[in-house]
Amino acid sequence: MVNLHEEVRANKRKSTLILLTFFVFTGILFAITVALFNFNQIVNGESFNFWFYYIITLIILMLYIIYFLNQGEKMILAVTGAKEADRKNYPHLYHTTQALAIAAGMKSTPKCYVIDDTALNAYATGFKPEKSYIVVTTGLLAKLNREEIEGVLSHEMSHIKNEDIKLMLYMAGLIGVFTMIGTFAYYSMLTGPRSENDGKTKLFAFIIWILFSVIGVFFATLFKLYLSRQREYLADSNGALLTRYPEGLASALEKIKSDPDPLVDKANKATAHLFISTPFRKKKFSFFANIFSTHPPIQKRIDILRGKKI
Repeated sequence: MVNLHEEVRANKRKSTLILLTFFVFTGILFAITVALFNFNQIVNGESFNFWFYYIITLIILMLYIIYFLNQGEKMILAVTGAKEADRKNYPHLYHTTQALAIAAGMKSTPKCYVIDDTALNAYATGFKPEKSYIVVTTGLLAKLNREEIEGVLSHEMSHIKNEDIKLMLYMAGLIGVFTMIGTFAYYSMLTGPRSENDGKTKLFAFIIWILFSVIGVFFATLFKLYLSRQREYLADSNGALLTRYPEGLASALEKIKSDPDPLVDKANKATAHLFISTPFRKKKFSFFANIFSTHPPIQKRIDILRGKKI
């Protein structure tokens, strides 16, 4: 039987391979975009060095990732509306996080942040365990009991301990870039300046929109699904081991599942995979929602924690 430590190591190897593949794929999309702006050269049979642009693109992408890994968690906190928790107002949050960090053998305690939102949800972010953050909604703190809050925090602490947060940060940044470029191209296509080259400009914008908003985001979502679902199961298991009380997390997930308004107002597609549960309202067509969900079925997670056969 494969133990949890072996599972963590295997996940890290798979994640590295997937990330490298995704990095190369992203570079190709950017290089194709650059090539489109040299369309005249291609049509007229002039020389065009694709690999030169591809290498330049990868270098720019690497510089962006380095910047994002230094500032990314602050961007995530700002985008989701997270504010640092006041120790006096949230003593249980601080003390429980500190106790779990000690139990997990971490060198430092993650900083605590809260989102003023009635939805029941939480996430962890950061580049490394020594520079990490645990974020919970005020709704979760208000509606869950102490054991349930401890279960949620243990799940997020496991994401930090397993270094899932680094990968999640990569994915949030890259998907954010895809979405941003695609949105810019879309509005350029609709409202771009009119000139004699208007048709060609709009065609370029349309192709870039297809590349990033459709193809890019689709494949990014597939990568994200593959990585996120397994890591949620693993974080559930590690969290249960950390507290020695699986029912705490199971009961918390049950309440999260029953939340009548699960929408986290400032969540978006780029940050959705960070949360303990999908931060959007339930869709009518649950079959398609489950296929493209960043999280495994929450009832299945509850059943596993309670030792039921799946």
